[in-house]
Amino acid sequence: MCGIIGVMDKKRRTMDGSGIRQALSMMNERGSGEGAGYVAYGIYPDYRDCYALHVFFDNIRENKPGLDAALAQWGTIEHDEAIPTYDQPNLRAAHTPWRYFFKPDPSLASASTSPEDDIVSALVMRVNTARRGALIVSSGKNLGVFKAGGWPEDVADFYRIENYEGYTWLAHNRYPTNTPGWWGGAHPFNLLGWSVVHNGEITSYGTNRRYIESFGYTCTMFTDTEVVAYLIDLLMRRHGLDVDFAVRALAPPFWKEIDRMPEAEPEWNRALRLTYASAMMNGPFAIVAADADTMVGFTDRSKLRPMVVGECADRLYISSEEAAIRAMEPKIESITMPAAGEPVIGRVAP
Repeated sequence: MCGIIGVMDKKRRTMDGSGIRQALSMMNERGSGEGAGYVAYGIYPDYRDCYALHVFFDNIRENKPGLDAALAQWGTIEHDEAIPTYDQPNLRAAHTPWRYFFKPDPSLASASTSPEDDIVSALVMRVNTARRGALIVSSGKNLGVFKAGGWPEDVADFYRIENYEGYTWLAHNRYPTNTPGWWGGAHPFNLLGWSVVHNGEITSYGTNRRYIESFGYTCTMFTDTEVVAYLIDLLMRRHGLDVDFAVRALAPPFWKEIDRMPEAEPEWNRALRLTYASAMMNGPFAIVAADADTMVGFTDRSKLRPMVVGECADRLYISSEEAAIRAMEPKIESITMPAAGEPVIGRVAP
């Protein structure tokens, strides 16, 4: 189950959230009303140089001072405020959404090619592991995750998604199976620049979790999608793999397919499989992930979950269903269904 959709404008022209709201609502039969969410890139141009931390507070008066103090130890809060929300009859507000625009002090990090990213990543792990009434649900620059427990329309209306304009959007309608339906478990999942929506089940979760936690990540959200977000961050930000190599490591070809590859391809595909054996994901899944410059969709090697791709002018769409794409773009020019394990990669213009 679960419904996923992503859209990217390759020239960074922004779209308001009304289209993605309509598209996601077309897949309500894929959800259970226990979680939905959206992420948009390019929505905070006035604070583009800050990390936009979206936080769920259990109790503002009790929990916010502790997070304020933690952030002050590691950098500067340029601005913070409640995320505007609007009561919905079918949605119970279990948390108070808040946002901080934060600049870490790079001198406080150990030697690294990305000290600010390292500080923010460590803060996210520390805050979310401590569970002291605060949960950081997004932490990248010029982006924001908006999610809650409810149906897609209710979550969109709770945040007034149509008031935000981004050039890349991901959205998810959740049908929880092995894990509980709660606000933190709703998708998208985000760490720094990368956000993920996922349909399916990662049956290798135990192996993947042990592997990712050996690098200092901590999984606390009770869902397998969290480990996908951290694996993408590890492979692309920390290990420096290009997106196509990272996807090939996470969902590699079968050995028999590698043996039939031409020229030098078998060698580097074998190297990826051996190096990242514990990062390889098994099970039925379709995933769409994005950062500020890229959107990628990929499935398991047998394509046990659907993925459809649409293109219209400069916009790329990836979804569980063609109907969702057509709801957002009735004049869609091209619809394709990628083969199992074949990634679809879109990049914005420099």
